[in-house]
Amino acid sequence: MPKKAKPTGSGKEEGPAPCKQMKLEAAGGPSALNFDSPSSLFESLISPIKTETFFKEFWEQKPLLIQRDDPALATYYGSLFKLTDLKSLCSRGMYYGRDVNVCRCVNGKKKVLNKDGKAHFLQLRKDFDQKRATIQFHQPQRFKDELWRIQEKLECYFGSLVGSNVYITPAGSQGLPPHYDDVELEGEKHWRLYHPTVPLAREYSVEAEERIGRPVHEFMLKPGDLLYFPRGTIHQADTPAGLAHSTHVTISTYQNNSWGDFLLDTISGLVFDTAKEDVELRTGIPRQLLLQVESTTVATRRLSGFLRTLADRLEGTKELLSSDMKKDFIMHRLPPYSAGDGAELSTPGGKLPRLDSVVRLQFKDHIVLTVLPDQDQSDEAQEKMVYIYHSLKNSRETHMMGNEEETEFHGLRFPLSHLDALKQIWNSPAISVKDLKLTTDEEKESLVLSLWTECLIQVV
Repeated sequence: MPKKAKPTGSGKEEGPAPCKQMKLEAAGGPSALNFDSPSSLFESLISPIKTETFFKEFWEQKPLLIQRDDPALATYYGSLFKLTDLKSLCSRGMYYGRDVNVCRCVNGKKKVLNKDGKAHFLQLRKDFDQKRATIQFHQPQRFKDELWRIQEKLECYFGSLVGSNVYITPAGSQGLPPHYDDVELEGEKHWRLYHPTVPLAREYSVEAEERIGRPVHEFMLKPGDLLYFPRGTIHQADTPAGLAHSTHVTISTYQNNSWGDFLLDTISGLVFDTAKEDVELRTGIPRQLLLQVESTTVATRRLSGFLRTLADRLEGTKELLSSDMKKDFIMHRLPPYSAGDGAELSTPGGKLPRLDSVVRLQFKDHIVLTVLPDQDQSDEAQEKMVYIYHSLKNSRETHMMGNEEETEFHGLRFPLSHLDALKQIWNSPAISVKDLKLTTDEEKESLVLSLWTECLIQVV
């Protein structure tokens, strides 16, 4: 997994120092998280560190440990997930592998103790108490409202999926060997961090202790604390003997969200546009090229030339075509947090928009607008269309679970001639329907009615 943060319950700040120099000065911390906006939530999560400092000095560069002597924050973090929550969750039908894993670190290797089928709380508790096993619960935001609330705001803040896992470890035990992958709640946990063998790694990997050397950071994470480290950072954690069990939540983001991913995503649209105007890109490749064991000099030279052509075209392009990343993000992310029944996300409310109405966009952080070739036409006849995807009707229960067959996208499609009008709505705090840049009044009313039906705008 990608970036990782771990809250626990105590206020001091500073990046992790080398083990023997681990000194942290007391600093005031927030008494609660601030949910006024995505940015205010993130600021309160990393307080007292400033956001600008975090992204300049720590993000994708080095770990950051924030220790806060704040009983209110420790209590709040402690409420996010407890060992006793597993009892009610198991009664709802949790399964080994899909929802929960039971494991131990034995001689530097991960030993999985899962049973088959449904997980029962009494069996989990037996493995926890008698086998000193760690219980890992996948994506608890599916069932725990406050984690849903936190992660939904973080998805808005980062513009990327945000997953989580809970690890509950008994005293004197360790669940996982040293590893890297793509905040502490109950009790205390002993952490060791090591230099990455693969900086900003894109996958999970277990590392042998003899290969990773000595830890560069070592500390106790306590309730109310938060630890950030970049993906690829090798780490291991254990609950020391003599202490109560410990619980920590990992919150991870930016998986498959790199410049390399974005390049792969946008290059297809760029090639599609360029090939429509450049006959050289439409000529056939040399005969039997696909049968060659190695690339030919001619093929390599031609590809290099085409890439230079694409780079020149990109310099003057404002509209980047995103073929998959925007759609995948919006399809798989959490719906907006709702303390009620969520009716405001599925049923349009308020007045019906008319030509003389003033409208404004709502749930803007949950909507993406993109231009793509018409997906209902053949390649030869494809014209560009404006697609609007939103996550208002997404399923919280399947978030980050990889249920592709159960995932559907929600949104609208408009002719490219509607793009300017849609940008007006996007970029204005409020706008009169009659001022939209469309040819006819009927088009204007039809556009806002479509958006209103999807609960994307409201009349003000």
